[in-house]
This record gives sequence, structure tokens and C-alpha cells, in this order.
Amino acid sequence: MNRKELVAAVADAADLEQKTVDAVLRGLQSTLEGAAAKGEKVSVPGFFAMSVGKRAAREGRNPATGETIQIAAANTVKFTAGSALKDAANK
Repeated sequence: MNRKELVAAVADAADLEQKTVDAVLRGLQSTLEGAAAKGEKVSVPGFFAMSVGKRAAREGRNPATGETIQIAAANTVKFTAGSALKDAANK
């Protein structure tokens, strides 16, 4: 399902205009990006939890040449499905 299909499905399920749902999704995206930038955890019980983790610098290998390269440390975003979402996937 792409964004356009998601907006249409949510608009239909909630009896809202697609324009309104799209604005809500943009607001949600902006809020999650802001929380990730601050390193905050966001949790919606039953739906998902989002947290920011750290990945240490490490040595890697270029698969084309076999040359050893240094991979910089980075922050990562982790999404964990909530119980209701997991249950829906396992029906």
C-alpha cells in the first residue's frame, strides 16, 4: 500500500476528506521526525513504539573491490509493532 492508497483507505474508514487525512499524516510525519531528532521515544500502545538507537563505527568491505572501508557511527530509528498490530498480522 502506498501513501495515496493509505490516505484513501483511512479517509473512507474515518469518513473524512482525503485532504484532511493527508494533512494529519504530514503532521504525524513531522512530529515523529522531530522526536527522532531529539532522541525521544514515541509509543502508541497497541500500535507501535519508535525509539532512537546508536550504531557504533565499524569496519566494512566494499563488495565490488574487496577493499576495507570505515563505516561511520550513526543513529538509527527502530519501530516495534504493538500487540494489536502483531495480532492482526498473525490472523
